[in-house]
Amino acid sequence: MTAWLPIAGAFLVLLLPIVDARAETASGSCEETAAVAVLPSPLTPWQGAPLRVLAAAEKPLDGELSLIAPDGTVAAKSSGRHGGPPYSWFAEIAAPAAGTWHATLALAGCSAITRDIVVGAQKPAVPHPVAGSMWQVRNSWNRTTENLYSAWIAKLFDAPPDVELSWKGWQDVLRDRSRNMLFNHLGLGEDNITLGLRPDCADFVYFLRAYFAFKMGLPFGYSNCSRGTGGAPPKCYQWYDIQHPEVTRPAPPPEQTAAAAPTPAPEPAPPPASPLMQLFSQTPPPEQAAPAAAPAPAPPKPRAVGTPLAFAAYLRDVGDVVHTGSVRVSANDDNTDFYMVPLTQQTLRPGTVYADPYGHVLMLVQRVPELNGGPGVFLAVDAEPDGTVTRKRFWRGNFLFVHEPTLGSPGFKRFRPIVREAGGSLRRLTNAEIAKDPSYGDFSLEQTQFSVQDFYDRMDDVMSPEPLDPVRAMDDAITSLEEQVQTRVTAVENGRKWQATAHGDADMPNGPSIFETNGAWEDFATPARDFRVLIAIDVVRGYPDHVARRFDRYAIPNGKSPADVKAELQSVLASELASRKITYTRSDGSQWTLSLKDVVDRAPNLEMAYNLNDCVELRWGAPDESDEASTCKRHAPAAQRAKMTDYRTWFHERHWPHA
Repeated sequence: MTAWLPIAGAFLVLLLPIVDARAETASGSCEETAAVAVLPSPLTPWQGAPLRVLAAAEKPLDGELSLIAPDGTVAAKSSGRHGGPPYSWFAEIAAPAAGTWHATLALAGCSAITRDIVVGAQKPAVPHPVAGSMWQVRNSWNRTTENLYSAWIAKLFDAPPDVELSWKGWQDVLRDRSRNMLFNHLGLGEDNITLGLRPDCADFVYFLRAYFAFKMGLPFGYSNCSRGTGGAPPKCYQWYDIQHPEVTRPAPPPEQTAAAAPTPAPEPAPPPASPLMQLFSQTPPPEQAAPAAAPAPAPPKPRAVGTPLAFAAYLRDVGDVVHTGSVRVSANDDNTDFYMVPLTQQTLRPGTVYADPYGHVLMLVQRVPELNGGPGVFLAVDAEPDGTVTRKRFWRGNFLFVHEPTLGSPGFKRFRPIVREAGGSLRRLTNAEIAKDPSYGDFSLEQTQFSVQDFYDRMDDVMSPEPLDPVRAMDDAITSLEEQVQTRVTAVENGRKWQATAHGDADMPNGPSIFETNGAWEDFATPARDFRVLIAIDVVRGYPDHVARRFDRYAIPNGKSPADVKAELQSVLASELASRKITYTRSDGSQWTLSLKDVVDRAPNLEMAYNLNDCVELRWGAPDESDEASTCKRHAPAAQRAKMTDYRTWFHERHWPHA
């Protein structure tokens, strides 16, 4: 029969063993249709906390989730089915009555599936930390928990595709109870503390995975990897899992340890012997003492585990170790935190990460299906160095792709599953094991075989399997560019605000380090962002040619030639670019509006517009002596401008430099 899948019922009370779920099926086909998992929150429901229920299925079941109160009344219903795959339903009760509730999923063609949830009258005792682990492992990673992870990610960043989503920091997302169904899931008040963390793009995807694992009692680990320099791609060397909380980062090099060790005080010299004593003493002179051996390094100190503050400290350690190179390790390597997947609608699910070859990481959060001639869309989120989190569309301007051996393996990847051995230790599955595992089976190297054009063509086919209306498809590309420029408005404005309160000029790194460093330059300069904006401008400008190249991919009216369609698209492009506007704040606080056409036409100026020490007018390419530039009051030092001139060819040729 069809039933709720348990999540390690022996370890966790949030889902009962499979025999406790009840289902009546109209036919055997229901059992074959899908397996459904349910996640009630909090961990131990009680009447003093909202009851949230998330159900997830691998297949697109037609159904509705209802929460039925102990008195038999329907207290809440889901607003509809979301996502896919996995497909999910969500319902919530703000103040549930004590007693036995029923989460019921009514399915078309099958009888309802029901799951009992006991809501207590008293606040439950808080879970106790387990010695020797950052948190207790109660569950295992498998298809069920992966589906719930994907559904949780999708709900966290859910909104219609035309809604612009942006947050000043990642904790703003997690503290939104309407989005985060795991808010205070453990009953520890764990989401009420201030974490004080500002993750970058790589930290962000690790933090989300760690957060879900912490709440759900799942294994977690991360690797210490190189960034890939000196002609070698990134490579990982050590792996740290939650069962060794005393070791969370690489040990300092031996010479550093020795230098830090206290120098033992020298033994006092014996008093000199008299001549008589030297003549008649039968005691031989003392031998020179051997030098004292260097002290052994102190064993790692035990650390607090299992508490919200301990988790926050643990995330800080994770963020200090991981970086974008951790996600770009070769796809053939088993000693990594990620594995590569094929490009299909089935595999590109929420929680899948994208490794940009040039040092950026994004996470998929939603797939919007192709509908009525409109193109399908993948939506993703990322965290910028200034801490902002934004949602954006997949397209060539945001998701760069190129094969260069020194950069590692770019593309779509998923977190490598971590399993617990019979003896209790944790390890990661190899690529071969993932390929054979019935819960996964999705390891693939196909992305490593694609040319740049093959990759983007395949993604177009995955997002929109049916022929597209060329005008609507181009309009979608223009919208993507507009969104990208709007996020740059925020980034440049953050830099303006920083300069308004800063003293002096920020230091500018040398060479390729301008793209990946730390400090104020990392937070408020925009070389990597501007590099991508320039590529995005190229994509939009070239869209009519792209349609002509893939003419059979589009729904073209009979009798129209590629030249006819190209001319029509060029006319629409000019009109759309002129009509769309962005507004930025000038140095004196006044507002200035640009059309998207202005931004596109200023592409040459944007090749040298990334320095936070320049005024914002210059950063938006304002022409010299123009009204727009009249409020500019600061310029980057001459030495920095000279370096920017040397580096300009990288931006002009759209060629990311090697470190």
